[in-house]
Amino acid sequence: MQTPATNDIKVWDPLIRIFHWALVLLFITSYLSGDEWDTLHIYSGYAITGLLAFRLIWGFIGTRYARFSEFVRTPADIKAYLKSLLHGNAKRYIGHNPAGGAMIIALILMLCGTVFSGMALLASDGQGPLAGTFLQAIPEDFAEEIHEFFANGMLLLIALHIGGVIVSSLLHKENLIRAMFTGRKHKEEQ
Repeated sequence: MQTPATNDIKVWDPLIRIFHWALVLLFITSYLSGDEWDTLHIYSGYAITGLLAFRLIWGFIGTRYARFSEFVRTPADIKAYLKSLLHGNAKRYIGHNPAGGAMIIALILMLCGTVFSGMALLASDGQGPLAGTFLQAIPEDFAEEIHEFFANGMLLLIALHIGGVIVSSLLHKENLIRAMFTGRKHKEEQ
């Protein structure tokens, strides 16, 4: 087993890395199975719901760089970071930069909307954990439109997230995708 370089720092703990890649696989599964394989779609949606619950809890009690308090910034901080990014002189962060932190929150919120609207869609058909609630009165067509809105919104955010990872990797000369597999980044700028 190879020892990490001494100029590396542990950033992403194993639970965050497992969460991230499991979410990637489950979202792909859910998105692609939505129109054809209802059972697979529903169960992958439930699995995503479980992952979301974990991430929300881990955002408060997890390791340093997993905590929301480490990367949630003010709108002014996010704006200043994006401005510096456009000028090519954005500060490097060991954890999430302000734009990345905002993206994580946006992804979590959009994903919450996706899973909740999916459960509301099931409820409108008299199924799932929310059946028998006021959500059962929502017309199925409307519930389906809302669910698709959130799922497609996720695609937009995912594209922006991947773009941000690429830009940040190039700007700071570090491989953020590798860091999400290994959990490690360089301490100092490259």
